[in-house]
Amino acid sequence: MTDKHINIHVGEGFDAVAKRVADAWHRAERGENVNEHHITFISWDLLSSVMTTRRYELLRYIHKHPAKNIASLAREMDRDYKRVYQDVHVLESAGLLNRENGMLHADYSRIDSTIQL
Repeated sequence: MTDKHINIHVGEGFDAVAKRVADAWHRAERGENVNEHHITFISWDLLSSVMTTRRYELLRYIHKHPAKNIASLAREMDRDYKRVYQDVHVLESAGLLNRENGMLHADYSRIDSTIQL
């Protein structure tokens, strides 16, 4: 398995995001492989509202055990269905979980973060 990872950026301004996009665009134009996944949160508060301890546990579990649906995931983790549903929705919306052919996946092995002060 390759070392796929997600880059999380916290507190960056629009200029930093635009530069990252432009750099990737130019590399792609040169024929370089640009297979990066970046997620930007405007503040620490927003990141911490998305990445709670329970959601981190959920990400780790799904990374090891892709789930066919939320009901089975809730049973396997011995958690309330409604809470798992909400957590999956938040993580999917943030780009930290994905669905493929109905299965929930976290197809990366690492999350790298850069936090601006």
